[in-house]
Amino acid sequence: MNSWGNRNNEGESGAIVSHDGLLCLVGGGAVDDNALDELHATGAILVAADGGADHLLAKGLVPKAVIGDMDSVSPHARAAFADRLYPIAEQDSTDFEKCLRNVAASAIVGLGFLGPRTDHALAAMHALAAHAGRPVILQSDRDIVFHLPPARIVQIDLPRGTRVSLFPLAPVRCRADGLQWSLEGLTLAPMERIGTSNKACGGVVSLEAQSAGLLCILPAEFRDQVLHSLILAH
Repeated sequence: MNSWGNRNNEGESGAIVSHDGLLCLVGGGAVDDNALDELHATGAILVAADGGADHLLAKGLVPKAVIGDMDSVSPHARAAFADRLYPIAEQDSTDFEKCLRNVAASAIVGLGFLGPRTDHALAAMHALAAHAGRPVILQSDRDIVFHLPPARIVQIDLPRGTRVSLFPLAPVRCRADGLQWSLEGLTLAPMERIGTSNKACGGVVSLEAQSAGLLCILPAEFRDQVLHSLILAH
């Protein structure tokens, strides 16, 4: 992991946690422990979303804050992290969204939000689009998912044959250079046309969405490269 300077930190006033580098949000779902260990070892600060506190406690890690409605965190974790609990009682948003609203960082990686429950994963991807102005990546043991910033070019150097999937949550016109199957002049839209299972030609892939609502899914090993690209695009 590279060091992450304060590049376009949104710096929301009143944020529970504000950090000039990389922040790792840990949710209550399936967490890639290798990714968590790597992120922690290289200086990312940790924030737990509700039940994610139990995962950190089991690994002997201490979060900067535990944010959420606190309906999933165990009594043991509540006691261990009593001085850093930030309960938010409203039920109109997920714990992931509550965290996004209350942290500020140069870049954010979310672990434990893409499975095993499909409804939780879909809600987390919806939150990516709702917070389109943030450099945020969700990671599982296999994939990363991120929102393409509207009207900005994201460039990623990918080996030939790398899986590149584009999934629209709203009608979005996009352009993509460096993919096997062209998207030139196409509008991607739910229930109409999607762009999953495309492949990189080898070299730099340039992606641009003209409006909000387009998710990109790549293999997890390209996380750091995408983080840098998202920061530059913002």
